[in-house]
Amino acid sequence: MPLIAIVVAALAIGLEQLLQVKYGVMGVIAFVALAIGIKAKNSMIGGIGAVILVMLLAQSG
Repeated sequence: MPLIAIVVAALAIGLEQLLQVKYGVMGVIAFVALAIGIKAKNSMIGGIGAVILVMLLAQSG
């Protein structure tokens, strides 16, 4: 069980660093809002985070 937690934490940190390098601070804010929305089961916050991420992805492509 602790190994799974370590792996998940490492993946989350890696994803956060990738987002910050590629999409800047707004990417990290969107990722955090999406994660908080999912954990808290709050669709409004999760939706805001998802929309920001989609807008950032559409802008770069």
